[in-house]
Amino acid sequence: MGQGSLYRHFPDRISLAVAVFDDNVAELETLAARPETSLDHLLSLLTEQTIASVAFIDMLRASDDDPRLRGVVERVTEVLGRKLRAAQREGEAHESVAPRQLLLAVEMVAALMAKTPARTRRDVAGQAWAMLRPSIFR
Repeated sequence: MGQGSLYRHFPDRISLAVAVFDDNVAELETLAARPETSLDHLLSLLTEQTIASVAFIDMLRASDDDPRLRGVVERVTEVLGRKLRAAQREGEAHESVAPRQLLLAVEMVAALMAKTPARTRRDVAGQAWAMLRPSIFR
């Protein structure tokens, strides 16, 4: 699809990003609704989405004051929070971790992906999560 076609459907770049992220969050919400889904499953999906959507992540960071993005962030925080609380009840996650801190970890990996060449993103994301996991999980 050409740039002109995109802007006939989306008035600006943020509208396009919100539409893409809305689809990603819906996928995350669907996965989270399954009882067998763990917090780790959600983090894996978010990481895969980040690897695939680096350009959108960059655009979001450049426009994170835009109120249209708040709803997307709130939905992700809520989904992560529900699974985080379940993991904490099961003794799988540290009680001291808050949903916003978990989102911060996701944002840190996303920022790293934006600066990593495509061919090494999955490996680098794995290394980043290997460092972050002990602060989240028991």
